[in-house]
Amino acid sequence: MKRFIVLMVALLGMVAFAGVALAQAPAETEKPAAPATGPASEKVAPAKAKKAKAGKPKAAKSKKYAGTVAAYEAGKMIRVKDAKGKEMTFDVAADAKVKGEVKEGAKVKVRYKKSGDKMVATSISGPPQKKKKGTPKKEAPKKREKAG
Repeated sequence: MKRFIVLMVALLGMVAFAGVALAQAPAETEKPAAPATGPASEKVAPAKAKKAKAGKPKAAKSKKYAGTVAAYEAGKMIRVKDAKGKEMTFDVAADAKVKGEVKEGAKVKVRYKKSGDKMVATSISGPPQKKKKGTPKKEAPKKREKAG
C-alpha cells in the first residue's frame, strides 16, 4: 500500500512539472500541409480555406461620396445630399483632413470608412476658400533719399 501511494505521488509530481514546462514552451505555428490528392482531400480543403479567411480581419476600404452639404458641424458630423436626393450622414474623425470651404450648400467630396454601423469621414474636400477683395495689398516700404 505504501508503494502505491509513493508511486501515485511521484506520478502526480511528474504530471505537474510537465504541465508547467509545456505552458512555458512557445506556441508552434501551423505549417501548410502539402495538398493531398484524391476525393477525400477535396472535401477537407474548402473547410480549411474558410477557416484561414475567417481568421484574418479585412481592413476597411476607403469609399467616396460626393454631393451638396445639407448640414455641417465642424469636427463632429456632416450630412451630404447627392444629385439623386439621397442623404448620407458621416461622423467626422478627429484627424480628418478638411480642405477648402465646407459650409451648407457647398459641393463637397467625402472619403469615409465604415466602422461598425457608422460611416466615419476621413477627408472632406470643398471648393477653395475665396479671398476677400476688400483687403489692401501690403506695399513695400519706400526708400528714403538722403539729402546731400
